[in-house]
Amino acid sequence: MSILRIVLAALAFTLSLGAAALEIRPYSAAALLAAQQAGQPVALHFHADWCPTCRSQEKTFQSFKDDAKLPMTLLVVNYDQERELKRQLKVRAQSTLVVYRGAQETRRSGGETDAAALRATLASAL
Repeated sequence: MSILRIVLAALAFTLSLGAAALEIRPYSAAALLAAQQAGQPVALHFHADWCPTCRSQEKTFQSFKDDAKLPMTLLVVNYDQERELKRQLKVRAQSTLVVYRGAQETRRSGGETDAAALRATLASAL
């Protein structure tokens, strides 16, 4: 096998690992709709910069970014700006996590900071 083929195979493997881990992105209605229409697992994290619980959750979610056992997208919703989305989803507090498999809600949690519990909540969509 040539060196080029080995390098390309290694690159393809590395890229496939990155694609099969938790991806964290800012919320957009288009991103949520695309994931839901494709039947993919997606979660909404209602985050406020001033919220210490949200910051703790954010650190935990960041630690999951390379975890191939969580192949999904986490969309970070600005709690202070997305008033209509909060109303539609009946989200009453920052630090709320809403998880979907496609358009079906699989689990919801609020104020949770335990890493195992957050992982289980996310995994409910897999």
